[in-house]
Amino acid sequence: MMNKVITAFALLALAACNTAPAGPPPLAGARMGGAFTLTDQNGKTVRESDFAGRYRLVYFGYTFCPDVCPVDMARLTNGLKKFEAKDAARAAKIQPIFISIDPARDTPEARKAFVAAFHPRLIGLAGTPAQTEALIKAYGGYFALGEKKPDGSYTVDHTNMATLYGPAGEPIVLLPQEKGPDAIAETLDQWVK
Repeated sequence: MMNKVITAFALLALAACNTAPAGPPPLAGARMGGAFTLTDQNGKTVRESDFAGRYRLVYFGYTFCPDVCPVDMARLTNGLKKFEAKDAARAAKIQPIFISIDPARDTPEARKAFVAAFHPRLIGLAGTPAQTEALIKAYGGYFALGEKKPDGSYTVDHTNMATLYGPAGEPIVLLPQEKGPDAIAETLDQWVK
């Protein structure tokens, strides 16, 4: 009988580990995010309001990025895939979004090839340079174009944060892409209801 009681308490303790987190989200009340109207990799107009009722995993980067963006996108989308394997229904509520900070080079074709390399539901958005500058500031990021080399190439210095926004567009948490896919999957599991 004692073993049954201990087993019951152990199961309750394990169940408690999988409940909603105690307290508000880390970014509760942060002034990040906002409305936008951009173009996706297929040339379709996309508005922030199109994602109402869904979680948004937002990352700002550029397709010509030599190292950081591809590594971050691989970690983020692999984390999303791990979460999909654990709980497909909740994971389906997340829209992964890549927003270009280099619209001059990140054509629809470049964005299409880039997002296709990472996740079937990842969309690649871009706007005008003015939209890009206003949007990254509204979302709490930074970018600066580097000097052009003689061949015309350049890099873009930028923040490499990935943010999970809630169904109403509210910021929830920064995803720990530097810790890898397992940590990302755990974070999604913690905050996506």
